[in-house]
Amino acid sequence: MQKTPPTIFSPKKRAGKWARAKQRLASRPCEKPFLLAELTDDIIERIQFMQVEPGSALVVGDWAEGLSRFLNAHGWAVATAELGKFEEEAPYPSSNYNLVVHLMGLGHVNDLPGALLHANAALAEGGIFFGAFPGAGSLPCMRQVAMAADGDRPSPRCHPLVDNQAAAALLQRARFKRQVVDSHTILARYQTFDKLVSDLRDHGLTSSLMTTAPPYNKTRLALALDQFEKLKDQDGRVVENFELLTLTGWK
Repeated sequence: MQKTPPTIFSPKKRAGKWARAKQRLASRPCEKPFLLAELTDDIIERIQFMQVEPGSALVVGDWAEGLSRFLNAHGWAVATAELGKFEEEAPYPSSNYNLVVHLMGLGHVNDLPGALLHANAALAEGGIFFGAFPGAGSLPCMRQVAMAADGDRPSPRCHPLVDNQAAAALLQRARFKRQVVDSHTILARYQTFDKLVSDLRDHGLTSSLMTTAPPYNKTRLALALDQFEKLKDQDGRVVENFELLTLTGWK
């Protein structure tokens, strides 16, 4: 009997945070989310290096529209879908895409093995899947701040992240003929805690866990800010890590 995956993430919260990320970009169109821009440039470079012939593409999570514009300009027939509205854990609207790209969101689905199976099923023979999102190793400083804020009564604010080894196993389980998983690290320097939180909101990286943690009251916020100050380097900045994972699968 097949087990139902645990419901770790709230679909409603996920949809809300992705919608807010899109709204934040619309209000400040010149300030592109830097992780989304990095992943977009990386996928474009891979497509060019691999000399992928234009065909039918589905792009999910490209709320800055950089990848969609590139593909359209290079002869692709592009369909797009929004994070929070697209059902990763259900069959796709077509099974004949030559390219499927999912940006930022796969680390926040309840059934990642199922989502990858559906991505594979959506591809035409010889099609390519790219899934790119922050993985294990991301946000160590933010995790320390959250733990310090909660003191001896930890609350569910952070969730486990996917690492390279687990991602490779999941691609194989999803029946891709070939799989490659790699990652690279982006370092961001923050003078204030508010700026770090703002960047997380820009990227839809705030919590969407089913279990709601208590809000930061004055005491918790003071503890969080104190820990943030302790993490600063000699230049007065906190250096935060974002480990960007890219999954590539061929059908």
